[in-house]
Amino acid sequence: MTLSPRPAVEPLLAGDELELPVEAGERWWGGSVDDGLSMPYGRRPFARDLAGPREPAGPSNQSAPVLLSTRGRVVWSERPFAFAFGDGVLRLSGRGIEVSRAGGTLREAFLSASRRFFPPSGRAPARRLFSGPQYSTWIEHPYTPTQEGVLRFARDLLEAGLPPGAVLIDDLWAEDYGTWRFDRARFPDPAAMVARLHEWGCSVMLWVVPFVSPDSAAFRELEGRGLLLRDASGETAIRRWWNGFSATLDLTHPGAVEWITSRLDALVEEIGVDGFKFDAGDVRDYRADDRTARPAEPVDLCEAWARVGLRYPYNEFRACWRMGGRPLVQRLQDKPALWGPDGIGSLIPEMLAQGLIGHAFVCPDMIGGGEIGSVSAQEATDQEFFVRYAQVAALAPIMQFSVLPTRVLDEKHLAAVREALAVREALLPRILGLADHAAATGEPIVRPMAYHAPGLDDVTDQFFLGPDLVVAPVLAQGAAEREVVLPEGRWRADDGTVTEGPARITVTCDLSRLPRFERLGRPTVRAG
Repeated sequence: MTLSPRPAVEPLLAGDELELPVEAGERWWGGSVDDGLSMPYGRRPFARDLAGPREPAGPSNQSAPVLLSTRGRVVWSERPFAFAFGDGVLRLSGRGIEVSRAGGTLREAFLSASRRFFPPSGRAPARRLFSGPQYSTWIEHPYTPTQEGVLRFARDLLEAGLPPGAVLIDDLWAEDYGTWRFDRARFPDPAAMVARLHEWGCSVMLWVVPFVSPDSAAFRELEGRGLLLRDASGETAIRRWWNGFSATLDLTHPGAVEWITSRLDALVEEIGVDGFKFDAGDVRDYRADDRTARPAEPVDLCEAWARVGLRYPYNEFRACWRMGGRPLVQRLQDKPALWGPDGIGSLIPEMLAQGLIGHAFVCPDMIGGGEIGSVSAQEATDQEFFVRYAQVAALAPIMQFSVLPTRVLDEKHLAAVREALAVREALLPRILGLADHAAATGEPIVRPMAYHAPGLDDVTDQFFLGPDLVVAPVLAQGAAEREVVLPEGRWRADDGTVTEGPARITVTCDLSRLPRFERLGRPTVRAG
């Protein structure tokens, strides 16, 4: 596939307070991934302030100071801004906001914004993060990982016929927060454990956060060196997060960056781990009046944590600010095990939002849901839900398991998950080619229908995987069929039927089917 010539940028408006009439039929994307279900904007009133936390919990995913229009318009600022849609007007408030036009389509708007504001780095995350699933210990071993448990977890997956992948050892593998050494009571020989996982074809990643437990040796060292965030009074800031109270690294200080990377590097060099799951660092963890080594707002501290991850090809983030175009895996926030918009229905809209703010290398959370309270509260796993979730993840750039499929699924549902993995394996050359394409051009891997089919602006329960494959997963409980919208062209379905578009069709979908439609008569993006 070749990119269209770079469109000329037509400056429209610039300022701190702007009002922009919304054109007839115009839709907008961008801002915060948390708001994916409200995208595209323009259908109804909507408002968001990107500058800070929202109640009650604050933002917990990726965000960026960009809005993109299906009519080719781009809103950008170097700083967070507030925006509101209503009465046919887009109202913008912030600092140094710029509005430009870059053609007449969503794709032209994205390409212009990407080239100007979050250009591609030319690199992708580690290839093995795409070629095999991620396996997080979070749900099976919450707060209790052990060397024996991790090896058993991986062995059970492999013996069940799942392919080797990246094993993510989650919370409390270390002695304490900020003391990034294995707890030898639970991991007596971590180097041997990592070596064994490598022998089995698995990579190994460790969960880390920018927090430091008070009254620890690390805390005393860091506070003495002035490397911890201070509050408005000048005292070391102690913040409550989901697992207690901790101090936070001041990552505007080069010494704090050197301190954390030296410890992570030691785990790579001495233990053999491959990389890290960088959790927390949310905008909500910081305050506008915090004192830092260098001037910074909460969004800058979130961004500083993400910059630490650029050092490691094996990485994952759940919260991020303005890091589009970088080789970082971006996971959706922990999802509850629910049908509907609060759970599985949010996956596609939020992945689309991730891609359109520049994060191409996306992961739709843990299959079956990663919100541990919701998953643990289930008396028994909803096996149909697990299968349908796996089908969404199978054709996402990155897929991640945490619940052991063999523990919660009967043979019928386990066979359907294996079929989803087989679909991914068959399409892996396409996914890897699109990852390379994203690294070179910035283009999303998962794309809205409107990206290649102007006019399909409000279709957000299916997606393009690259330019030539429409994927329409089943998202409704008990569904035996679903509607699929196809744009102009000839489309061959996974069952071999051919449809002439544009068309709106109904397809049957038994438990094992992941509906997908390949464009005929046009070359696809391939690896290399």
